[in-house]
Amino acid sequence: MHCVYFPPEVGGLESHIHFLCRALVERGHEVDAVTSRSRPELALEEVMDGIRVWRTWMPARNTPGWAAHSLLSIPRFSRLAESADVLHAQDIAAVLPCMVAQRVRDAPIVTTYHTSHFLRRADSPFWRPIFRKFLGAADHNLAASREIADVARSLAPGVSVEAVTNGVDTTFFRRTEPTLPGAPEGRARLVAPRRLFEKNGVEHLIRAVPTILEEMDVEVVLIGDGPERQRLEKLAHELGVAERVVFLGSRPHSEMPGLLSSADLAVFPSLMEATSVAALECMACELPVAASRVGGLPEIVDDEVGGLFEPAAPHALARCVLDLLRGERLPDMGCAGRARVIDRWSNDRLADRHVDVYEEVVARRRAA
Repeated sequence: MHCVYFPPEVGGLESHIHFLCRALVERGHEVDAVTSRSRPELALEEVMDGIRVWRTWMPARNTPGWAAHSLLSIPRFSRLAESADVLHAQDIAAVLPCMVAQRVRDAPIVTTYHTSHFLRRADSPFWRPIFRKFLGAADHNLAASREIADVARSLAPGVSVEAVTNGVDTTFFRRTEPTLPGAPEGRARLVAPRRLFEKNGVEHLIRAVPTILEEMDVEVVLIGDGPERQRLEKLAHELGVAERVVFLGSRPHSEMPGLLSSADLAVFPSLMEATSVAALECMACELPVAASRVGGLPEIVDDEVGGLFEPAAPHALARCVLDLLRGERLPDMGCAGRARVIDRWSNDRLADRHVDVYEEVVARRRAA
């Protein structure tokens, strides 16, 4: 595996890769993960849940930094490739190291395109030919949502791209004892597990709070950090809702089930989204989800497990939240959400599909 970020970094992609790798190890496979040393205190080499993790230097958390890490990781990745059966690129920056390593050992390449970074760059005259080359180089392409798969196919006509929604470890993400103190009597608690980046639309959730408060007593708990935090805190003060919007900051992955179990409703006000692992984690914890109608979110959220609203529309968000909180179906929605995740998007099903893909590409490569 090659990926830019890996736990203890927190995020949907990091969670996906960690739980997938762990499930592969549990099935008897050997997994090496080459990733960035995204924090100075992280070990250069360690074993985590049976996964051998190798970290290489990354100068910055931006496109030039990711590109530099991609290039600097090639020697390590190529050495590991000498004994590998499959080379799996888990983000855009991981594809080039796989292509170079394939010259060391003629192993098949599997790529997975996860995030809105791919969608944003797909219209760029600079990136389009690069993506076309990357898609054509892989023995099997995976995409985290149908939208990403459709865009990828449009960039490389004739290349197959399979849409496979990311999975959730439903043994870890499940309803549990709440870790936050109970809200005051009669007050509903909304939770938004979102990094504070513009694309995640948290501003529009904050702007919706005054409208919601006109009709119902609520508080909002934001789990995540990012460059937008100071501006969003200022916005909450300007709107007079600072006491009802709690910024928890980034929290360890181990705390998430208890935090999610402390809320009545999860809100995902995204402006751009692949398939949200965080939304699936909420559903696995029996938490109904209100989400913007963008990207892969409508593929997992409907009126059986929550509700959808138009993006960048605080009033529509407020109406969706109020309708859900006023209804009497939240417990049923929570149960339906967990059942749906177990049936369609459990990590076990995801790992089984990956093993099938790996076996198929290895067999094709050997038969060629």
